[in-house]
Amino acid sequence: MPVLNPDHLLDQADRLLAPPSRGAPRQADLRRAISSAYYGVFHAIVTDATDELVGSTQRQTARYGLVYRQIEHKSLRTLCEDIKKTSLPAKYSKLAPAGGFGPDLISVATAVLDLQEKRHLADYDPLFRVGISDAALAIATSRTALVRFRNAPSEPRKVFLSLLVFSPR
Repeated sequence: MPVLNPDHLLDQADRLLAPPSRGAPRQADLRRAISSAYYGVFHAIVTDATDELVGSTQRQTARYGLVYRQIEHKSLRTLCEDIKKTSLPAKYSKLAPAGGFGPDLISVATAVLDLQEKRHLADYDPLFRVGISDAALAIATSRTALVRFRNAPSEPRKVFLSLLVFSPR
């Protein structure tokens, strides 16, 4: 399964910000840029979770595709909301990494929540108007989130990915 490259999604978002030969960028392009910014982070996280569980060498298998497609936007949102809390919900008590998730993953969680909300507005709200600066900020937020996600310590990142795939009850 060829997974989406998050950096390519952000490159696409950048291209969508470029004004056409005459006038300002179209609303459709600015909205699409915001959506691509969110999906860059989403697919980076989903790819890491699936690589962790199935293995990156198995990307061409049906099993990889099965796991990849099981991760939902709502599950990611819920996990991000929970790890941002000053004290983790009880369902995570036995699973939380020693010392918590750390500033990198908390920053990623904050970015995911912000980008997901903006994507919903961009994709579904007919009254939502996007400025170039709004779309540029979403892209910058996404790039920063990707750096922080990639730089997060291994153990908290693995716990985060496990909780995304297997939500405790």
